[in-house]
Amino acid sequence: MKCKTGKEEIVFLLTRVLEKFELERGQTIIRNSNRKNYEEVAFKLSEISNELPRNQEHWQHQFYEPDYNPRQLTYPQRKYDITGNQIKDAYYNQIVSRPRPFLVDACYIYLYGVGRVGFEKNPLDPGLLESGESKHEEHLVPGDETASKPLRDAVNDKPDHKILLQQRRLLLFALSICLITVAGTFGYLFSQKREWAKIKNDFNILPYQPTNEEVAAIEGIWLCYSGSPQARITQPYRYHVVVPSILDVKYDDGYFTFKRYDANFDHSGYMQFEAPGILSIHSFLLNPTGGIEYPKHSLMYITSNRKTANVISASWNYDVGVHNQVIGIREVYTKVGKGGTIKEIMNGLENGSCNCKIIEWAKDDNKVESFYLRNQRLETLTDSSLIPLLDERSIIPAQPSDGFILTKDTGVTFPGNL
Repeated sequence: MKCKTGKEEIVFLLTRVLEKFELERGQTIIRNSNRKNYEEVAFKLSEISNELPRNQEHWQHQFYEPDYNPRQLTYPQRKYDITGNQIKDAYYNQIVSRPRPFLVDACYIYLYGVGRVGFEKNPLDPGLLESGESKHEEHLVPGDETASKPLRDAVNDKPDHKILLQQRRLLLFALSICLITVAGTFGYLFSQKREWAKIKNDFNILPYQPTNEEVAAIEGIWLCYSGSPQARITQPYRYHVVVPSILDVKYDDGYFTFKRYDANFDHSGYMQFEAPGILSIHSFLLNPTGGIEYPKHSLMYITSNRKTANVISASWNYDVGVHNQVIGIREVYTKVGKGGTIKEIMNGLENGSCNCKIIEWAKDDNKVESFYLRNQRLETLTDSSLIPLLDERSIIPAQPSDGFILTKDTGVTFPGNL
């Protein structure tokens, strides 16, 4: 079958061109008698039409004489330029029965990639082939809704362009939101990472990754003795009083966490290696509102093949009211084992009889070891080597004061007759 010609052909082609242009640009072209509405389309087609003299073989169209343009004219004054007025007359007014060949070829190439000659050899759109409806469509006016319906039915074998434009706009909007969200998320994560790197550097967080041997040396159950009760000025029986604690230390990706069970209150805390063999210990009490009270900082030097370590701490005397003061103190840590679970025994008969806190350590071999945590006299410890490490010389008050640390027994009876 032959292709349509004349007015019927150019109206069909320009209808298709306008639809494609709207889809590509994401904008709607108002179809009326205003030539300016068609100028962008005309300029697009002119880019093709001015290349026709040089692409006859490639685009498969009729011959066009070269336009050497000796006066260096620009759009819309060149020989093969297409104007918005030409499109308006051919498409909307439909007064062009013999359209310019370069306008026809430009439309074919824009739509199908080949000129009219090439299209006739291999028709890609049946709507351009002659049919029995051609006479009915010949005098349709695009602005006439009643008359233009047959034309739209004949040429519009695609979904309505307005619907497609709306769908495309929604898709572009959704993609834009996604891109903004992703970009914002990456920006936030990058800023957080940079901020964390600064905090980590400024606060010297995890400056050293411990070896497997160092992790094995620290992780486990520790017994700690402290002489802090000797600095409680409100207790006249404080001479040579010490208190034991149990620490359950667990390793967690470069650092350690622990819970410390004391005779009177419990601490939470963490540890980190500052360098090979040097361990920082940080602990604190949590008040009912979740705030931190009485922060405590300690340094431990790890010696290989030793389960006991002398630790220097900046701590508190844990006295009442205004008597609570910061002190420097030596504490003695002894590792008693590893694994198992720690449990505090509460409200039992044994608690009342010993007037102490009882901690049970259920070991991996199903054996249970109990620790009785209470203030006691230094001389009652089974290990006499602890006496010179934990006596009155193990404490330094922040504010020196006579009588703050007792250097001899006052004779006041120790509670519990211990």
